[in-house]
Order: sequence, then C-alpha cells, then structure tokens
Amino acid sequence: MIEHEHDSAGIGHSHASQFRSYERKRLLITIILTAAMMVGEIVGGLLSKSLALLSDAGHMLTHSFSLLVSFLAIRYACRPATKEKSFGFYRAEILAALFNGVTLIIITGFILWEAYKRLLNPVPIASMEMIIISSLGLIVNLVTAVILWKASRESLNIRSAFLHMIGDTASSIGVVTGAVIIYFTGFYIIDPIFSILIALLILVWAFGLIRDSVRILMESTPRHINVNNLREGLIRTFPSVKSMHDLHVWEITTGMYCMSAHLVVNDMSVSSTEPLLVQINDFLQDHYNIQHPIIQFETTESFEHEHNCNLENHKPAKHSH
Repeated sequence: MIEHEHDSAGIGHSHASQFRSYERKRLLITIILTAAMMVGEIVGGLLSKSLALLSDAGHMLTHSFSLLVSFLAIRYACRPATKEKSFGFYRAEILAALFNGVTLIIITGFILWEAYKRLLNPVPIASMEMIIISSLGLIVNLVTAVILWKASRESLNIRSAFLHMIGDTASSIGVVTGAVIIYFTGFYIIDPIFSILIALLILVWAFGLIRDSVRILMESTPRHINVNNLREGLIRTFPSVKSMHDLHVWEITTGMYCMSAHLVVNDMSVSSTEPLLVQINDFLQDHYNIQHPIIQFETTESFEHEHNCNLENHKPAKHSH
C-alpha cells in the first residue's frame, strides 16, 4: 500500500493568516451600524409603546450579538493548526452559525409570546414616531444586508449573520407597513399580527441554518457532491485506477472540502504514483472543489488479499456437537 496525504495536517498554515479577511471587514461595519440602530429602536419603542418596534430592537440586539459571535469565530478560526487540531480551528465558524440559529429560535419564541398577549389586549401606539424610527431601522438593515450579501455565499457563518440581517430587514418592513396602517386606520391589533408573521418567517430561516450547521458538524457529504458520480468519474478519467473504496467526503467549514479514499491500481513504484496523484488532485479540485484529498494507493494483488482475509474473518464459526 502506498499512502499519500495532500496537506491535511497543514491546512491551518496555508489559509489561516488571510482566512475570511474580506468577511471580517464587512462584519465589523455591520456590527457598528446594527448596534447604533438597536439603541435608537429601543428608545423609540419605549416612547411609542410599539411592541413591533421593541421586537425589532430585541431582534437587533440578538443580531448585534450574533454578528459579534461570527466576527470572533472568524478571528478564532484564523489561528494556525496545532498537533492536537491538525485541521485548524475552522469549525469555530460552524459552531457560531449553530449558536446563531438557536438564538434566532429563542428570540422568535419571545416575539410570539408577546404578540399573543397583545392580541388579547391591544395597546395604543404612537404611530408617527413608530413610522420614523422603523424607517431608519429599515434603511440600516438594508445597508447591512447589502454589505454582507456577497460574503454570505462563501461562509455558513457569514450566512447566519446575513440571515439575521435579512430577518431584521423583513421585520423592519413589517413594522413600517404596520405603522402606516395603524396611522391611517387606528387598528392597533395590526402591530402584534405583523410581529407574528415576522417571527414565523425568521423561524423557517433559523431551522434551515441549524440543519446546515449540523450537517457539517456531523461530517455529512456536501450537498452538491454525489460520491457515486465522483467515483465513476475518477475511474473513467484515469484508466490506471481499477477501483475505489472507503471513499469519504466531508466539510471542514463552508467551502473547505476534504476527501479520503483507497484507490486500487496496478503494481507500480512509488515514483510512478506521484504524477498520477497530481493529476487526481487537479481533477478533484477542478470538478468538486476538494482541496485536501488523502489518497491511499493499493495494488490489485494486495486489495484481493485483504478482501479475502476480510471474508474469512466474517465467516460464521463452526460449532462441534
């Protein structure tokens, strides 16, 4: 057997220093904007007695915290790999995304409970103040969502922060719309109704975020990779590869894919496998964006011997009577 490991232990060294530098800058800007608007909405919600506005402020509070968690997770993930953590600290991003998903569910439960109480006992609202402050909040949310949009496609952690901001944007739209309706109609019950609709929308996003985080933490195969197609494509592309087994593909963090596999080839020298390995690595990078493959070569004879031994070991024991 000839085993080749393609830079698995040094993943952190090659990526850590520049890891998510673009995303870090974007997050820092959104943290400042969101925190400033949160304070304004808390004051405005107390003055206008609007639950929707206070809910939006509470939502912004969790988002400010989630943005901070995402930012700190990236900073932590930038640490180089160690002997104990040979893949580095990139999973901190996924833990942050999972944490943010859970906080979304908690704040949604709070909004739904408060809205239920307001449905039973509607409270008069200063609608004009509500319109002004919620409109400012909407502008800030739109700006921060745009800032994070591009970065969210590259990282589940940033996507969790982006979904928080999208939730805030939807919340602000609902608050502004509700405030306008209340201003012209005086139907104060619109305030908790819009809060419920906003909360349900956020809940759907939160479960999706948690699902994706758990998939990565459970080392599931990335959604866009079909392992059967990968196996067949590699064998078809490289005639010297006779078969492939023990194939595993998983994600370290968003967009960082690893693979391990045993490739059965004709008997050849170690030096002969080097160019083949380079070609296979290029194939995996170009077609599946797998940056860190760990390949073990086996000869046809050694594979057949190992296979026969496994069959012998799994034969049922004979019992004498």
